[in-house]
Amino acid sequence: VCIHRVRSCSSIRFIKSKYVCVFDKSALKFSHQQRLFRTSAVSCGQIVQFKLSDIGEGITEVTVKEWYIKEGDSVSQFDSICEVQSDKASVTITSRYDGIIRKLHYNLDEIAYVGKPLVDIEIDASKGVAPEEDVVETPPMSHEEHTHQEIKGHKTLATPAVRRLAMENNIKLSEVVGTGKDNRILKEDILNYLAKQTGAILPPSPKAEIIPPLPKSETVPAAPKDKARKIPVPVSRPIVFSGKDRTEPITGFQKAMVKTMSAALKIPHFGYCDEVDLTQLVQLREELKPLAQIRGVKLSFMPFFIKAASLGLLQYPILNASLDESCQNVTYKASHNVGVAMDTEQGLIVPNVKNVQVCSVFEIASELNRLQSLGSAGQLGTNDLTGGTFTLSNIGTIGGTYAKPVILPPEVAIGALGKIQVLPRFNGKGEVFKAQIMNVSWSADHRIIDGATMARFSNLWKSYLENPASMLLDLK
Repeated sequence: VCIHRVRSCSSIRFIKSKYVCVFDKSALKFSHQQRLFRTSAVSCGQIVQFKLSDIGEGITEVTVKEWYIKEGDSVSQFDSICEVQSDKASVTITSRYDGIIRKLHYNLDEIAYVGKPLVDIEIDASKGVAPEEDVVETPPMSHEEHTHQEIKGHKTLATPAVRRLAMENNIKLSEVVGTGKDNRILKEDILNYLAKQTGAILPPSPKAEIIPPLPKSETVPAAPKDKARKIPVPVSRPIVFSGKDRTEPITGFQKAMVKTMSAALKIPHFGYCDEVDLTQLVQLREELKPLAQIRGVKLSFMPFFIKAASLGLLQYPILNASLDESCQNVTYKASHNVGVAMDTEQGLIVPNVKNVQVCSVFEIASELNRLQSLGSAGQLGTNDLTGGTFTLSNIGTIGGTYAKPVILPPEVAIGALGKIQVLPRFNGKGEVFKAQIMNVSWSADHRIIDGATMARFSNLWKSYLENPASMLLDLK
């Protein structure tokens, strides 16, 4: 190979060729960066450093949990680049440019800082660069790469959640017809495309018509009431005895718990406990479970607990309020955004169901299914984790009976639900019967909530659950 001129830069070397003769299918190789240079014609692009933007909530650093691209991949605007996790939520970062990924600045589980470069993207120089972006040295791009970029460089409008759904089902967005504004691809477009490919029947949306119950011969058999007693099984994890102390930084949701609980314990807590007879509710849920399954939703007891709490908050709005730092003003919240404490691999998280006061039990169940799926995958967004006004923690799913829940500021009340136990109780005639008993533990901010108010709210909440038909009178 004959080379007319070679220019060397501090961080990258490349070749400007005037006369090139190819004798074999080989390429030049320089040891400086161990890169191969093709002898085809090259066109120079412009590299911009795509910086991590401010994602709100005062977040200054995040942990890189997953990369959706690698060096050399082509990306378009709105394509997902990576998923990061702060101490408040998981956020998917999307591209602002059409181009080719040239460098990833962080490895998995490394800390990325707001305002610092996240990736380097090579774009078409003729399109220009946003003023706030830094331009770095421009490497050559082969004709093959340029052609590949033009083919895949079409703009596909879709949210990160829709792109993830497509990726999980191995669907190319270029093959899906968008029905949203500016041909944006919606979740329904992905589901319809998937249904056409697989012949699957999609479950109706939560706001679909109420489906009449099946004939008795076709009803789904209920699970046996007398279940075998569950024996706790230790978690199977490899145990390594190194003999040395280990220090690890507090990150992610664990860091959020440190901040929140430190502030929470400055609140004077008032505790109140009671037991609830859920015998009628257990029977009602068994009847409704098959109908919910037909509509694609798993129905637990929690939607009933949440709706009953919302009906109680309408009568006692002081429990759905917040107190300012100077303890001079109380803000009564119009929306009932009921948080549900979840135990995940990332730690304790409390997403909330928005506007419960205008939701049906079925809609609450559907939203809970969504939050639980995202929580298990560590993909809950900031909107899901913020804005809560009242919280319920179901410690009974693990096996607890009583608890002393800690208030999540700026909220003023929280409830902890124990496990449901079959216990003997007496009826009005003095006869012993088998009852489904659950214990509840309340904590309230004693600066603005007195014991009588908490007890009256608990009694109202309890009456709705012990006589679930009574909720029909107050549902809106």
